[in-house]
Amino acid sequence: MSEMNKIIVETRRWMAYAQRDFTAAQTLAREGDTFAPQICFLAQQAAEKSLKAALIFLQIEFPFRHDLELLASLFPKDWACSQLANLPRLTEWAVESRYPSSLEDPTQEDAQAALALAQEVLSSVQADLVQRGFSLSP
Repeated sequence: MSEMNKIIVETRRWMAYAQRDFTAAQTLAREGDTFAPQICFLAQQAAEKSLKAALIFLQIEFPFRHDLELLASLFPKDWACSQLANLPRLTEWAVESRYPSSLEDPTQEDAQAALALAQEVLSSVQADLVQRGFSLSP
């Protein structure tokens, strides 16, 4: 397999993981407010994995951290995903939603906001990839 084919396969693989996390978050959201922490975490993970997929496509090395703003800053400025707002809010759910802490637990409103922002990130990454000739399906 050529190097470019490996990059394409790996990009699709990361995007598939991102989409599965997002779909899982949506599924939990239909169950009511019981799963708000898990929804916030999965939404953050979907956004993170989609950004990392695009960085793989661009062959840009990235740190294995949950900082979405840092990841977005690695993109060329002509990529829309480099200009996304509110990423720090979504980043905080990478840890804060997984463990009890002194902070308030995420609410259903937090979960809905996290889902909306994750959808924005996923859509932006997908559009950026497609604009550059990448096919999301094999």
